[in-house]
Amino acid sequence: MQTQEIAKAYAKFYEELSPRSKREDYGVFFDKNSEFSDPFQSVKGLGEIYNIFLNMYKSLHNPRFVVDEVVSSDDVAYIRWRFYYSLSESAKADSFTGVSRVTFTPGAKVKSHIDYWDAAEHVYEKIPLLGSILRYIKRRVHAG
Repeated sequence: MQTQEIAKAYAKFYEELSPRSKREDYGVFFDKNSEFSDPFQSVKGLGEIYNIFLNMYKSLHNPRFVVDEVVSSDDVAYIRWRFYYSLSESAKADSFTGVSRVTFTPGAKVKSHIDYWDAAEHVYEKIPLLGSILRYIKRRVHAG
């Protein structure tokens, strides 16, 4: 199977993730050697990766991914996505865009998945005092 086909199937997997997704569903793409990292964590192995998503579903209301683009070459794919979520059932819905760089093994498993997105803008700036400080710094940097 070619990387573009694998990457498209992987992107579809992300769009279909839900709190009901089982560890076995993740096992289609991840194994004990798969690595996953984002701005908050870096883990290795199917179990640890599965736990990240379990925690996401416990911490956020209705989180979901929508994939905009999948580009691949050799064993590498870049997947641009939009993440939708709310902090609670009554909170306003929010979203942000990110990109994942994913490498695949010859056996079509994820070797490495690295998420790139702006944690300062999408998380830290929403914390009242810290957010004010970060927005001030951002304005100062852009003003110069």
